[in-house]
Amino acid sequence: MEDTIVAISTALGVGAISIIRVSGNDAIPIVQKIFKGTDLTKVDSHTINYGHIVNHDEIIDEVLVSVMRAPKTFTKEDVVEVNVHGGIATTNKVLELLLNNGCRLAEPGEFTKRAFLNGRIDLIEAEGVMDLINAKTDKSRHLAINQVSGNVSNLIKDLREHLVQILANIEVNIDYPEYEDIEVMTIDMIKDKLGLIRDKINEILNKSENGKIIKDGIKTIIIGRPNVGKSSILNSLLEEDKAIVTDVAGTTRDIVEGQLSIDGILLNIIDTAGIRKTDDLVESIGVSKSLSLIDEADLVLFVLNNNEEISEDDREILEKIKNKNSIVIVNKTDLKSKIKLEDIHNDNIVMMSVLNNQGLDELKELIKKLFNLELIDQDDYTYLSSARSISLLHQALESLNSVETGINNNMPIDMIEIDLKDVWNLLGEIIGANYSEELIDQLFSQFCLGK
Repeated sequence: MEDTIVAISTALGVGAISIIRVSGNDAIPIVQKIFKGTDLTKVDSHTINYGHIVNHDEIIDEVLVSVMRAPKTFTKEDVVEVNVHGGIATTNKVLELLLNNGCRLAEPGEFTKRAFLNGRIDLIEAEGVMDLINAKTDKSRHLAINQVSGNVSNLIKDLREHLVQILANIEVNIDYPEYEDIEVMTIDMIKDKLGLIRDKINEILNKSENGKIIKDGIKTIIIGRPNVGKSSILNSLLEEDKAIVTDVAGTTRDIVEGQLSIDGILLNIIDTAGIRKTDDLVESIGVSKSLSLIDEADLVLFVLNNNEEISEDDREILEKIKNKNSIVIVNKTDLKSKIKLEDIHNDNIVMMSVLNNQGLDELKELIKKLFNLELIDQDDYTYLSSARSISLLHQALESLNSVETGINNNMPIDMIEIDLKDVWNLLGEIIGANYSEELIDQLFSQFCLGK
């Protein structure tokens, strides 16, 4: 991290302002080389300075330059932000001049990576930065802000602090074995404290299911035979003509996607090809894709035709979705009923007529009930939300359970200490207290340029 990096931090295109960010030991002198105005090397930190970007005698743009000196910056390095007039040609020209004068083009996420490596933020806070950029609902914004502010990290740090206290007591036991009463006292203390830590981890994991839903939304697929009204239901949910609707079987041959917000939670909805046996090669590929998506979905909306009896294909799908979060939609209730509801064998059934705009509100309410959306605390967004951190916490819980089993089986105290350190290390991986270079490179490569 000895070199000085630069990147455009705003979306490239026509706009009022573009921001070019520079970070590193030579950030200020490099910008000074192409800046005509106040001597940036002598200005106070966290000031905005008026002047021009020049290339020899040519004026490139009239700019404002923000100078922020280490360590009170995002990267904890000297940072300079050049505010130029928005436009592709001007922005790229200033970037080119900075590169020619000693900067290196930053990799995706490298500014945030430097903030992490320099101890400015931990991994949860770093992931929160990207979540904040990608937030599409107010709830996902609240969730990301809690991560960026360190509230979520503090949950993990508190757990590690409790483990440190337990490990310290074990060290006393190992270092002073001549005192016979210490082992009994230490074991009792360990068992009590481990129970509290286990309960807290379970509480965090339970809440984190909400965090994952807030961040990623609910992956929802609409399946059913051709002409049962799947595309019409999608269009009604989205309140737009996203999918083509005709009376011709097999119109939808590939997936059609859209997003809907229910109480601040995104439903990522996929309308699939009608499931039936067909000799049409393209349609059969779509049918196979539809069936495979069932396993990946968080929610399955299975659509049946009220005017038709349940077919063998329908029964196969009902069997396939019986252990998943699913809702059976009986559509076309405006037509004569030929379906037998007792044959459906699903607790979640919605009667609907898309033609008459009936049943849509009932469907949304059932989705809210199925995922307990009304129970997601409006004030508490202190959840883990990334698959990486949730997976590590599950591993920590498994290791903790192994420790408790070892205690109950009278394992030597030094062996218990080793297993406890494994829990401590796993919790450390969540916040980045210990990490691998491969993990860091992979994580920050997902960030956008300039961040």
